[in-house]
Amino acid sequence: MRCAYIASAMGSRSEEWPLEKAGRSAHNGGRFILRTRFLKNIAWVFCAGALLAWTGFAAGATPANGRVLYKWVDSNGETHYGDTIPPEYATQEQHVMNSRGVEINHLEAQRSPEQIALEEQSKLDAQQRENRDKNLLSTYSSVQEIERLRDQRLSLLADQIKVTSQFLETLDGRMKKLRTESLRFKPYSADPHAPPMTDQVAEDLVRLTMDMRTQEQNLRQKRSDVSTMSIQFESDIDRFKELKHIQ
Repeated sequence: MRCAYIASAMGSRSEEWPLEKAGRSAHNGGRFILRTRFLKNIAWVFCAGALLAWTGFAAGATPANGRVLYKWVDSNGETHYGDTIPPEYATQEQHVMNSRGVEINHLEAQRSPEQIALEEQSKLDAQQRENRDKNLLSTYSSVQEIERLRDQRLSLLADQIKVTSQFLETLDGRMKKLRTESLRFKPYSADPHAPPMTDQVAEDLVRLTMDMRTQEQNLRQKRSDVSTMSIQFESDIDRFKELKHIQ
């Protein structure tokens, strides 16, 4: 139907020419009729060729008998072909071919949960590296800017460490006084007539001990932060130089 339409359309376009040139001779009109028939014949030949080409393509994509062959590799590395795949190799990579030996499908090997988790982690790591590079380039314009920020952050941590250390010294002084005072009470006093320790003194000892442990933990964390931050900034500087091609 499409071929008939195309041939008719081509004939109609050719017929427009003599209508506009109605004053021409009958000899020219005869030439026009031959030209119209010639163009229609060309259209039919073109459509028939396209139809045959499409039919051949469809036949090549799908075997006439519908048969497919499977290709797989066994545990010894040997390649096999067959109508079906043995169950023990069903989860491995497979190649599906038609009867002419042309691959028409490819099935990836089934991945284990560990492999899937590893691939997902690799993608996440790659995305994080990409984001880091973008942040470096958008945040800093020179190595000096990174170094200035590093020095500011490290200076701030140093001040916090100093304040925490001083607070610990104050707590330690209070603890010494409180322990000296607790020696007047049982069970720390050697005097058999010494009174039992008051609840207030006992509570002060417990609270002060907990405060000192908390501040000691904070001090260790801040010192660790200094080491971690220094390493991170050095890594950022090295990566920034790579991205900017700085020697």
